Amino acid sequence: MAHQRGFTCAQISLQTDKSIAQERLAGQLLRKGLRGVFIRPVQEQMRSFYNHSVNNPKAQTSTPDVAALSMAQLQTWGQELGFSQIGVAGVDLHSAEAGLLAWLEAGFHGGMDYMQRHGLKRARPAELVPGTISVITARMDYLPRSTPPGWQTIEMGRLQRPGTGTVALYARGRDYHKVLRNRLQTLAERLAVHLGPLGHRVFTDSAPVLEAELATRSGLGWRGKHTLVLHREAGSLFFLGEIFIDVALAPTPPVEPHCGVCSACIDVCPTQAIVAPYQLDARRCISYLTIEHAGSIDVPLRPLMGNRIYGCDDCQSVCPWNKYARTSRLPDFDERAGLNGQSLAHLLSWSEAEFLQRTEGSAIRRIGHVRWLRNAAVAAGNALRMGDAGASALRDALLARLGHDSEIVREHAQWALAQIPMQADG
Repeated sequence: MAHQRGFTCAQISLQTDKSIAQERLAGQLLRKGLRGVFIRPVQEQMRSFYNHSVNNPKAQTSTPDVAALSMAQLQTWGQELGFSQIGVAGVDLHSAEAGLLAWLEAGFHGGMDYMQRHGLKRARPAELVPGTISVITARMDYLPRSTPPGWQTIEMGRLQRPGTGTVALYARGRDYHKVLRNRLQTLAERLAVHLGPLGHRVFTDSAPVLEAELATRSGLGWRGKHTLVLHREAGSLFFLGEIFIDVALAPTPPVEPHCGVCSACIDVCPTQAIVAPYQLDARRCISYLTIEHAGSIDVPLRPLMGNRIYGCDDCQSVCPWNKYARTSRLPDFDERAGLNGQSLAHLLSWSEAEFLQRTEGSAIRRIGHVRWLRNAAVAAGNALRMGDAGASALRDALLARLGHDSEIVREHAQWALAQIPMQADG
């Protein structure tokens, strides 16, 4: 996740500084007896690796002074940039490969074909980005600063207002991809100034990275039964990001899991997408259905979606550890007006231009206007079936969408209208 559910793919800008890259690689090769063999990538691979290279003007050599870099210093830099915690992981994730292959074989990735296309590169950072020796991991709290005490009860209560749309907490502010990517890049630049020339690549919710695996191995938390990363002092409401680097840093140790016998997240899932502890079938997950899934939503799942129009927080809202969730220190994740808790009839009335204007700078924009209308139509159908007080406005809004250019929008609007209870004769 970047957002932890991890069903998104951010853009990555690539830049190349050939001379620094070669100098950096040479320095690593000279030190291979101290920190293991550095496999020199071919030129094409080298060009794909270097997201950015920073040359320290004070440095007299390309050899970085890794010993002078303390974890405390790295944590301080991270906190100055708004991160909650920094960790370091190695690149040997082979023990995660069997689970990844089984998940893909079961089809639990749904229509996210990119996950299967990349295969085991997701579990092999050094193959994904040749030259990678260590991975710096980071987490950033995203609970809006104005979040009141008892927010978990408040969020579950939103689901009892069927005539309004509910947006997942993480998407109510600025697009996290931009926030994390820029700050991870700044962190990498600080590291390069300290160490010397540094090859690196920044990821935030970017396929194909096993973000949760790297986070747990580096001590950012443990894997909860809902598959998200949990921290004893921060719950699970945080984004994840990584910096792949060509320098060997000492890994930070993992932490022990603390879910115990609790199964609250499994029990509450409206679509039963958590098919077993630590196993998620994305095809049933509302986050996947409302964001990643581009086509028609399976009819049996529609009534289970309630008024959730973008993402779902149920498994997090009931998690006992999230009573310790921390609010963000950044204004970027403050809730924007006009997105969450709005009338479904109003949301269905948005033109594409209005959708783009209202979601500018938001992660919501990435799903496009058609999926937005599709999701709102499903929620409207569920509200009509429950006899919502605003049924007349909902009906009019849906009727107006029967002539939409998209077959997906028309079909979901027709389904929604069919949810109006039949009037008894006499």
